[in-house]
Amino acid sequence: MATLSARSERRISPVFLGIAAVTAVTGWATWTDFAEQPGLAVFLFVTGAWIVSLCLHEYAHARTALHSGDITVGAKGYLTLNPLKYTHALLSIVLPVLFVILGGIGLPGGAVFIERSRIRGRWKHSLISAAGPLTNVLFAVVCTAPFWLDALDGVPRDFRYALAFLALLQVTAAILNFLPVPGLDGYGVIEPWLSHGVRRQVEPFAPFGLLFVFALLWVPSINGVFFDAIYALLEGLGISEFDSYCGRDLYRFWQEANPVCGFGA
Repeated sequence: MATLSARSERRISPVFLGIAAVTAVTGWATWTDFAEQPGLAVFLFVTGAWIVSLCLHEYAHARTALHSGDITVGAKGYLTLNPLKYTHALLSIVLPVLFVILGGIGLPGGAVFIERSRIRGRWKHSLISAAGPLTNVLFAVVCTAPFWLDALDGVPRDFRYALAFLALLQVTAAILNFLPVPGLDGYGVIEPWLSHGVRRQVEPFAPFGLLFVFALLWVPSINGVFFDAIYALLEGLGISEFDSYCGRDLYRFWQEANPVCGFGA
């Protein structure tokens, strides 16, 4: 019985498989130009891929915690990749997707509750926190690889735009999550190495760290500097600002398309 229970705790959720299937089908539709509304296909493809990355982000936290000593993550459903099992679905799925739609910013929020008291060793605590954003780094590498490997020959324009926008989301998610702000994974990486007194002083601000980052990004000057840095990084990886801009423009299929990107031509 214990073996069967352990297997069920790690069985991939049908919810996740459904999201992955939608991502695959709409990615195919974007690649083959099969969809009558390419913008809608790109919207579903990028959103689906983004949610898949959110699930894997949280799975990486949970899996690393499991191997570090927290055996409760399986019973909580964290190893099934089911986004409905997360402790803060609003912060982990709804809010990040909303920010993608409104501002094109990738920022997963905290979702899995790790019983830190079960884990011994500062390095293990740091690795658990780093595992999530490192997953975004891996996604960013996969999304940008066709660009910096000059492997775009034969890649349809709309798919290239969609991939560029998805890469932007993953890069912003990785960078923002690694910020040493209470409540974000970056702070979780350094927290075990801080003194007890410093941690006690910072602890009350943890619930507001994510909101603090959101607020800063709404400041035009800070937003401009942030995205200038993101575009410079993407440029170094072979993705032009034009490609990522057109990907975001195509993603927002409900808005009038920018003729500069050549949509409808």
